[in-house]
Amino acid sequence: MKVLRNRDHRRMPWKNGGGETVEIAVFPPSASLETFGWRISMASVATDGPFSIFSGVDRTLSILDGRGMVLEIAGREPVTLTVQDAPLAFPADAATDATLVDGAITDLNVMTRRGAFGHTVERRIIDGATAVTHRGGTLMLLSMGEIRVGSVRLGRLDAMLLEGDVTVAAAEPVAVFLVRIDTAEGF
Repeated sequence: MKVLRNRDHRRMPWKNGGGETVEIAVFPPSASLETFGWRISMASVATDGPFSIFSGVDRTLSILDGRGMVLEIAGREPVTLTVQDAPLAFPADAATDATLVDGAITDLNVMTRRGAFGHTVERRIIDGATAVTHRGGTLMLLSMGEIRVGSVRLGRLDAMLLEGDVTVAAAEPVAVFLVRIDTAEGF
């Protein structure tokens, strides 16, 4: 298992220059925004505006903090995404505009290169001890509060790349995000 502490995540400007992204993990490890196979990041969104376009990439977005945003994705009806909603998957090369519901938000953004990788994102509440099964590929857990993974303690916005089945425990209900990434053939 590899712990990825929030304080150590890489900070960089958005592709479109409209804000800052916090890169949690990327593959290959030295990949740029143009060459990644997959990428997991967080972003603070303080103003309405367009999303960066990533050609040939699939994206899943989750709201971590804030009141949410309305997404207008080309070819779809507008959708409001909040902290309570399931993660939303859509093509990262579709023109997408965001309108904040009521103030700034922080989101979790998972992207995979179409045809090479696939991914799923699950929001789960940990209350007590819960088993998490690793089914191959890459499995990353992002914590929204204080939890324990085996003997390792994670704080808010800390992440862990898991290498096998684990038990996750929390003294009170805590949301976590489980990101599964595999080769396109694995999906």
